[in-house]
Parts: sequence; C-alpha cells; structure tokens
Amino acid sequence: MKYIPAISRLIDEFARLPGVGRKTAQRLAFHIINLDASEAVQFAEAIMDAKRKVHFCERCFNLTEETLCDICNDQKRDPYIMCVVESPRDLLAIENTKEFHGYYHVLHGAISPMEGIGPNEIKIRELILRLQNDETKELIVATNPSIEGEATAMYISKLLKGTDIKVSRLAHGIPVGGDLEYADEVTLAKAIEGRRTL
Repeated sequence: MKYIPAISRLIDEFARLPGVGRKTAQRLAFHIINLDASEAVQFAEAIMDAKRKVHFCERCFNLTEETLCDICNDQKRDPYIMCVVESPRDLLAIENTKEFHGYYHVLHGAISPMEGIGPNEIKIRELILRLQNDETKELIVATNPSIEGEATAMYISKLLKGTDIKVSRLAHGIPVGGDLEYADEVTLAKAIEGRRTL
C-alpha cells in the first residue's frame, strides 16, 4: 500500500533509526499521527531540546548539558582508574553495575579499517593527551568483544607500552545463567583464557 507523502516521509525517518525496521517505523509513524496535537508538539520539542542542549563533556566525551558531565564533576571518584568505552550507552551499562568508581573516556567508535574508521576518527588522541595530564594508574579497556573492539584495545595497549599505566581488558566468557553447550567456541575459549582461581 502506498501512503500519502507526509506519512511516507515520517515512516522513512523512523526507518533510518538504528534497529528500527520498516514495520516498526510504520507503527511509530501511526502512533505519532494518532497523538493529540499538543502531545505531538511535546514530542517534537523534546527532540529539538535534546539536539540543542546535549553535547560532549570536554573531558571524557560523555553526553552532557554542562561543560563537564556529572561523572567528571564527581570529586569522590577514584582518580587513579579510568575505563575506556566505545559509546555513552556502554558507559551507562558499566555505571549501572555500581561496581566501577573511577572515571571514563568515551571513544565514540572503534577502529574499523573496513568502514574507513582509523584512530584519528575516534577519541584516541584525546585519551592519550588526557592520560599525560591525569593521575591514572590503571586503564580498563572496555571496548566490545568484536574484531573492531579487540583491534582498538590492542592499539591503545601498544600506545601505552613503556608507560607506568597498567592496561587491563574486561573479561569475556559465559554469561551468568548460560549453558556451556550453547556457547560458541570463541566465547568458550575466552572463558578458559580468562579463568580465575577459586
């Protein structure tokens, strides 16, 4: 079925969002059409407000409305440990564990030669400059366990070789509640490699 131009455009815009397929885009478009005018305006204003106000933290490149994000402004955090993540979503995932109490650095991507993303396209230069001026003694590289994430972790590790900064990597392995028989070989190999003494 061919939609009228305004609905078609709305569907196309929703379909551009990551993880949103054509069917979901149609559902979202019709949901917006069925909103009261005031609710639709509120929705549009929320999008524009976020676009106007949200920018990168000057220190860690997390998202913020201020010069520095809440985490960088928190003087109670451990200044000797830093966690490097690919995106602000990854930062939130780690922060939600309530187990990490240091500072962060958001790379905004990972090295991916196939996609034309090299070290200069992400925030690695800023990380190195920051480490030269900070008190960091340990850097936890929490990039994704993908080819790109591993390449990024190795690149950062090589850049910091010969410095006094200890570089560690998040452990990989079997998820809690998972069955060994369903784990792939790479995950099992990483779990064996990262085993710990009981």
